[in-house]
Amino acid sequence: MSSDPWGRVDETGTVYVRTADGEQVVGSWAAGSPEEALAYFERKYEGLVVEIGLLEKRVRTTDLSAKDAQAAIDHLREQVDAHHAVGDLAALRGRLDKLVETVEARREERKVQRAKQSDEARKAKEDLVAEAEQLAQSDQWRAAGERLRALVDTWKGLPRLDRKSDDELWHRFSHARSAFSKRRKAHFAQLDAQREDARRIKERLVAEAESLSGSTDWGPTAARYRDLMSEWKAAGRAQREHEDDLWNRFRGAQDVFFAARSSVFAERDAEQAENLKLKEELAEEAEKLLPIGELKATRAAFRSINERWEAIGHVPRDARPKVEGRMHTVERAIQEAEEAEWRRTNPEARARAEGLTGQLQAAVDKLGAQIEQARAQGNNSRADKLQKELEGRQALLDQALKGLQEFGG
Repeated sequence: MSSDPWGRVDETGTVYVRTADGEQVVGSWAAGSPEEALAYFERKYEGLVVEIGLLEKRVRTTDLSAKDAQAAIDHLREQVDAHHAVGDLAALRGRLDKLVETVEARREERKVQRAKQSDEARKAKEDLVAEAEQLAQSDQWRAAGERLRALVDTWKGLPRLDRKSDDELWHRFSHARSAFSKRRKAHFAQLDAQREDARRIKERLVAEAESLSGSTDWGPTAARYRDLMSEWKAAGRAQREHEDDLWNRFRGAQDVFFAARSSVFAERDAEQAENLKLKEELAEEAEKLLPIGELKATRAAFRSINERWEAIGHVPRDARPKVEGRMHTVERAIQEAEEAEWRRTNPEARARAEGLTGQLQAAVDKLGAQIEQARAQGNNSRADKLQKELEGRQALLDQALKGLQEFGG
């Protein structure tokens, strides 16, 4: 018979393992010595030790699920409870019990973690839905569209919730995207219609602009081109594939007209440059008539200058105000001299001036006599009052005498 602290072999070859509940039969051995029998079943024990150690490591260092871990524990426990090994089986059961506790603790941790992740995922998805519903009302079509696509990618990367909650949030999220797409589609459909209207209007404007490009009616045609440009701006933009071509045709027609007008005006200005030189000489000649001496001779000289002026013709437009202003200055001076001469020689006006002067002189003389009489009578207050009245009449008389002098009187 052979034995060790954890087992023995009896004389019949039966192998026993010692446990807290007494000896348990491990098996029978008939192929060799009792020592070999114990060694064989001790190796089986060591194998269980290794398997339990590996399971402990997997539970500790990997994401082995609680279900799989528990299944492995149960499998090992069955082997330990079968007593087919010689060793400290109670120690193995203790390790398996602790492993069960560890797995349960991990299960609770993962449950809490899953709940936390679920709450975080719910909050994240609710935030995505809220942003999507806000973007659904946006008119920033490009930016909002790109952001909604990014939100979809973010959604796909989030964990799923319970089916009901996930479906409800997804329905709101999808509805917001659909609402935005419908609004965007309606907007661009309306925009396309507006651009088609703009294209038709601009086709008409181009046709008219091209028909006017050969006109030589410079003023009215230039004004019409300005009106056409205003209508062009008010029409809005046509489709991109038409806008540039229409603009090039429209602008090209204007360029043809204005280039022709500029050429004609340049030629005309060259011809009128000589006219300007001649008119400047006449303006200088007219200015020498000032200041006016003998009115009749001055008037005749200016008339001669003006006749030569009219015979010369047009001058360049930008020079016209200055040179014509010089002639107008001389003309106004002659007109003012004529008006002054007329007032001076007008018999009716002279008679009225003489009559007024006589009346005022008589009034002044009368007031002077009344003042002398009042002072002689010692009535100084009346004399002072009459003196003030005399001063007013004297001022009017002085003014009337000055006016009479203009008539040579």
